[in-house]
Amino acid sequence: MSEMFSSYILEVVQIVILLAAAPVFIGWVRTLKCWFQGRTTAGIFQPYRDLIKLFHKDIVLAENASWIFRITPYLIFGFTVLIGAIIPVLSVDLPLSSTADVIAIVSLFAMSRFFTALAGMDIGTAFGGMGSSREMTIASLAEPAMLMAVFTVSLASKSTSLSQMAQVIAHGDLVLRPSLAFALLAFIFISLAETGRIPVDNPATHLELTMIHEAMILEYSGRHLALIEWAGMMKLYLFAVLGIAAFFPWGIAEAGNLIAIPIAILVLAVKLVLAGVGLVLIETGLAKMRFFRVPEFLGSAFLFATLGMLSFFMLE
Repeated sequence: MSEMFSSYILEVVQIVILLAAAPVFIGWVRTLKCWFQGRTTAGIFQPYRDLIKLFHKDIVLAENASWIFRITPYLIFGFTVLIGAIIPVLSVDLPLSSTADVIAIVSLFAMSRFFTALAGMDIGTAFGGMGSSREMTIASLAEPAMLMAVFTVSLASKSTSLSQMAQVIAHGDLVLRPSLAFALLAFIFISLAETGRIPVDNPATHLELTMIHEAMILEYSGRHLALIEWAGMMKLYLFAVLGIAAFFPWGIAEAGNLIAIPIAILVLAVKLVLAGVGLVLIETGLAKMRFFRVPEFLGSAFLFATLGMLSFFMLE
């Protein structure tokens, strides 16, 4: 009973860390980007101030807004928190560890995207329809590549469960596998596309020729926009911890090892700092590509993931 209670406490702590650390992580990325570009930064806690300001603003709804437009922010936020509860961040011993399947996680991301695209088209604006069309085009290419990349890792651990993957890779024999290198490269490409980062999308622009995700949420305001923005911050954090759990799980506590939880939190913070540095190096070294080049970019991700799977069967 005590072990079950402690696992539920860990689950709550993991969700609290998700809600609190996601704005700090995006603030760290923005701060680093300002430093690299020689600009003055607003600080890593600026996303908190932005969210508080949005929560205090009134909601403005179009006359033809349906129930889909109204409930989408809450659904997106709920789906994102649920994904954060599934991914093993601190420990592999979580109440939802049995559901920590990569197929379920990709499905939850897809459901969130589906309702966002519906809400973008619901008002009937040109920007919303354009953004929804672009978002679904990217999704049709990114989701198969993501599944292929994570399936390559699942071959090494003989399971599609993230908890099992993390446990096998972190506590098994350390073997340098070329298949995991290909899968990691594909996952980085996919993460840039899924989170709307450069070179696929520019989260800091509102130019109609370059907008993808931003075009779908232009009609939102107040707490609705706050929930969507908060979910977007958590999505970037989740892709970072998903990559950590699948490829760099060292530091994640084993089942029943509560003493290692503080160490796991410290190691997670260090990994997120390094992930932010890597993301900023990629974004400052690349330019925003034309939208018609995005299929080539995601096709390369699928190719790397396929090469990783093939190299596993040929070399291992």
